[in-house]
Amino acid sequence: MKEVIQIKAAIYRSYGPPEVLEITDVELPSIKDDDRVLIRVHNASVNAYDNLFRKGYLPTRLENGLTKPKTQILGLDVAGTVEEVGKNVHRFKVGDHVFGSCLGSYAEFVCPPQSVLSFMPKNATFEEAAAIPCAAQTALQALRNVAQIKQGQRVLIYGASGGVGHFAVQLARHFGAEVTAVCSTSNLQWVKDLGAHYVIDYTKENFADNGKKYDIILDAVGKRTFFSCLRSLTKTGVYITEHPIHPKYHPFQLMISPLIGRKKAKLHLTKPNDRDLDFLRVLMEEEKVKPVIEKCYPLGQIIQAHRHIEGGRTKGKIILEIKQCFT
Repeated sequence: MKEVIQIKAAIYRSYGPPEVLEITDVELPSIKDDDRVLIRVHNASVNAYDNLFRKGYLPTRLENGLTKPKTQILGLDVAGTVEEVGKNVHRFKVGDHVFGSCLGSYAEFVCPPQSVLSFMPKNATFEEAAAIPCAAQTALQALRNVAQIKQGQRVLIYGASGGVGHFAVQLARHFGAEVTAVCSTSNLQWVKDLGAHYVIDYTKENFADNGKKYDIILDAVGKRTFFSCLRSLTKTGVYITEHPIHPKYHPFQLMISPLIGRKKAKLHLTKPNDRDLDFLRVLMEEEKVKPVIEKCYPLGQIIQAHRHIEGGRTKGKIILEIKQCFT
């Protein structure tokens, strides 16, 4: 009989507040598919989606179980060391440092397909690499693929100091846009340092009242609606949200937007892939994009990490330290 190897992971057996999370033993994942890579996790990150799944908002329950979660290990981002590869994996080898998207990364080991991984940027720590995948890919795909951003366009990023937002500021600037960042008072200067041409303090000013027009408005935190941004969009402007399961999101705006001239409301769901990770890796190595990390928690403090994210005032990314907790 094959020995069952146990590893540590943070799991949730029921929906609820951060206190439903606990550290326990789970079975070591195995390479069941030939294109998978077994990774020893050094760091993961905490995303807003983790909170929504943990709380059990209805759309997430439809995917993960109505009464209790079917998939009990959260986590979307991983940075770590390759321990084993499937026979069809030719890009990576044992010992490589990789980063990417991976469900269940709140654990010592994960086993994602190679198609959602890339080599870590040469100038990045494991903590920095873990901050990139979900947030940066979301920002990249929203701006480049959905909005089809062009040089010289005016772009407004709402929630510019958050995980997705602070990457969106840097990427919009990289693509040659004029960037306006909306965030709170304490974050204005560092967001401007990331590349924003203009900053707006949402606690003192509603950008929709200043009379300025934008080609792209990216709501990176799910706090605005298409209707509240209408008068701030150019005639062919695009509003994008990436929070379809956020309690303040209104699906009706997607249906009604075609009736309101040429202005568009778009929903973006991130599609993890190695090509975009490679693109972001190069930008990181060229120092054109960098993650901002507010705090790194050991996995044993997963409850505190989720409380932090739940507060809605995160500066950049919250990271989990995993490898050092159990070695």
